[in-house]
Amino acid sequence: MADPSTYRPAPGAIPVSPGVYKFRDAHGRVIYVGKAKSLRPRLSSYFQDIAGLHPRTATMVTTAASVEWTVVGTEVEALQLEYSWIKEFDPRFNVKYRDDKSYPELAVTLNEEFPRVQVMRGAHRKGVRYFGPYGHAWAIRETVDLLLRVFPVRTCSNGVFKRAQQVGRPCLLGYIGKCAAPCVGKVTAAEHRDLAEEFCDFMAGRTGNYLRRLEQQMQEAAEELEYEKAARLRDDIGALKRAMEKNAVVLADGTDADLLALAEDELEAAVQIFHVRGGRVRGQRGWVTDKVEDVDTVALVEHALQQLYGAGTEPVPREVLVPAVPDDAVREWLSGLRGAQVDLRVPQRGDKKDLMETVQRNALQALALHKTKRASDLTTRSRALQEIADALELDSVPLRIECFDISHLQGEDVVASMVVFEDGLARKSEYRRFQIKGFAGQDDVRSMHEVVGRRFRRYLQEREQTGEWAVPEEDDPQTDAAEGPRTEDGRPKRFAYPPQLLVVDGGRPQVAAARRALDELGIDDVALCGLAKRLEEVWLPGQDDPVVLPRTSEGLYLLQRVRDEAHRFAIAYQRTKRSKRLTAGELDSVPGLGETRRQALLKHFGSLKKLRAATVDELCEVPGIGRRTAETVAAALASRTPAALAVNTATGEIIDDSAEPDRTETSGPDAPQETP
Repeated sequence: MADPSTYRPAPGAIPVSPGVYKFRDAHGRVIYVGKAKSLRPRLSSYFQDIAGLHPRTATMVTTAASVEWTVVGTEVEALQLEYSWIKEFDPRFNVKYRDDKSYPELAVTLNEEFPRVQVMRGAHRKGVRYFGPYGHAWAIRETVDLLLRVFPVRTCSNGVFKRAQQVGRPCLLGYIGKCAAPCVGKVTAAEHRDLAEEFCDFMAGRTGNYLRRLEQQMQEAAEELEYEKAARLRDDIGALKRAMEKNAVVLADGTDADLLALAEDELEAAVQIFHVRGGRVRGQRGWVTDKVEDVDTVALVEHALQQLYGAGTEPVPREVLVPAVPDDAVREWLSGLRGAQVDLRVPQRGDKKDLMETVQRNALQALALHKTKRASDLTTRSRALQEIADALELDSVPLRIECFDISHLQGEDVVASMVVFEDGLARKSEYRRFQIKGFAGQDDVRSMHEVVGRRFRRYLQEREQTGEWAVPEEDDPQTDAAEGPRTEDGRPKRFAYPPQLLVVDGGRPQVAAARRALDELGIDDVALCGLAKRLEEVWLPGQDDPVVLPRTSEGLYLLQRVRDEAHRFAIAYQRTKRSKRLTAGELDSVPGLGETRRQALLKHFGSLKKLRAATVDELCEVPGIGRRTAETVAAALASRTPAALAVNTATGEIIDDSAEPDRTETSGPDAPQETP
């Protein structure tokens, strides 16, 4: 009997998206499949005190050895994927929870002279076409009710059918047009069988041709002024489209395909594969691989295909959909394994593209979960810090790491960020941001020298005010052993103690600039390094060659996380500054509007976009804005179009000047006050 706490995922690692989850036992067999509108609360409910669980649930969680989940777009997708997998894996605990009932399926009895559409359970019978399974019988009946107006196949029992034959009158469905009434000879047996086969084709996913044929008939009827027939065909098309519920886990053409998606960073890649058979997702697999060498997406796809099909145990379907197409040799190899042509391509539109996006979301979730596990593992963090200390030849592990990054747009709005990691974890409350006001231009080296100098100059000033930081005495209210020096109101000093390691985003020039700034201030007890993006090389001051950490190194992984977080924080601040500058620029030329009232307007509405949409009466609600000034502002803004799109040459990102500034990165603990 397993302890559920041994395989319980961290609450923050479980997504809040809808999805399907599977519990597996120690042998890897699926013992339970379930769905959830939000995975996090549902999965968390299984890991409460066992004494409070239902006996069957308690037995299941103690039998299981692992849990995994698949993220989908909607709850409907989760429902369909759940039942597809229940049928695929036949989990033992699902059968018990369903009171040993089989799942209802839509069946067409093609083995009868007059085929019948009905709900069936249990083992499949020869000569009967099955569709499903569905979650509830009422779901089947709703679908059938929509389709009967287009495909009026009989749904009555054999007893009702024989009685109608004897009395010569059809049932109610025959009178209202939802049955072709073969019981009284309105259609022949052959015509009724054709209707049943068309119904089966539609349910199997071959819907496109039939809908196009109906639309063509509707247009022809309208051109011939047969408006009643055209209206009836229009209603038929609407009924069919309502029955064809669009979702990302069912392909309308009933195809067999494998979809492969990737989520990658500099060190790792997560591979996710969905196996689609008959238009439905019948299985899923995935793994996270280390990038031992510097490979691109095409090479990763090629390696994933080799791992998937190379052993010969996995059948190759007719279509293999990938995010990037390898060379023709891979296609020929797959065709040789299948014995027929394989369509290896990137989906561009339609249901297959939608399903590929779902696979991509699962790959991103798998990579994020993998990263979370690595970051939250104390042993892994300790190993990463030790690897950094060994590689940089430090006297002790760097428990506090600070990283600086410079961001600008073509030399304007130059800003810098400082992020702090303590014990391998981000300390967002101590993030800082800087404005570079002394000069403008694309001189990252000079900017790095200035910002490092400002940070440590403040450190020296605060150290002079509070003295050297040490473990405080019990009667010292100004300091705290865990947090460092504090101000009189109890808040921690902003730069009261230095890091053990200073990381800059860049190579040898940026490292030299930071070292020069430290030397000018006489600081020689802070280790310094730079992480260059191109080859992920670690540069040390005064060395001609970089330190190259293994690509699978936990130390390199931690340095990358620190560098990427500094880059994210700098970009967010730079975008905010630029947005404010453009906003103020549009209001500068409004006659009679000074700096105080400009700021009042922006503070009241929050963005230029909302200010443009405001009415004169709404403008008058701002303190200090009279009706004449409000009319002037409204007229000035209405006469101008939003600023054009600009391109950030450093990142290649398109920035819309007319959009509201993104404040999510610059609020709360992530957005301390600007450093002067």
